[in-house]
Amino acid sequence: MAADGRSGGIVDALALVGRPIGRALHLLDRGIAKFEWIILSYGVLIMAANSIANVAGRYLFNHSLYFSLELNQFLMVLVTFMGLGYAARQGRHIRMSAIYDQLPDIGRKTLMIIISLVTAAAMFVLAYYSVSYVHRIWVLEKVTPSLRAPLWITYIWVPLGFTITGIQYALTAWQNLRSPEVYVSYEKIDSYEEAEDAIM
Repeated sequence: MAADGRSGGIVDALALVGRPIGRALHLLDRGIAKFEWIILSYGVLIMAANSIANVAGRYLFNHSLYFSLELNQFLMVLVTFMGLGYAARQGRHIRMSAIYDQLPDIGRKTLMIIISLVTAAAMFVLAYYSVSYVHRIWVLEKVTPSLRAPLWITYIWVPLGFTITGIQYALTAWQNLRSPEVYVSYEKIDSYEEAEDAIM
């Protein structure tokens, strides 16, 4: 009985500690989601408007926008690397799941935790090296050819995207550690089997 009491006390203590951590992580995730939504939405809209304006200028006025290609290249970097974190949040990254699908729930959960932690570590390492690269560009004071804008502004989205993606995978590992279900992202439960059943 005493052992049961101590065990129950430990579980209660972990729950007390886990709740504020869970709330803080949820707020972090919501903040990142809002930031990503703004960046991706406006990035795609500006890219579309820029392309349309460039085509209109070329065919209607015989003059294209001199900075159009450069601006679209910048926006492509922004959308690509900020989209990494969005895809991770939605559980939309491509997965090779032949072995994973054959495992029981506990095996899938364990493998998902390992995958999430390894991927998060890889993302943070890539973020570190990309920060070094961006810093080198900043020190050299390189500028873009058309707009003459500092080149580091174009590439700052690379480490930011890697960092956000790393955070998302770390949150996925945390969610799998604290929940009985298997999560493919912080918000999405692994529903492959349910989807397969629905098709059948």
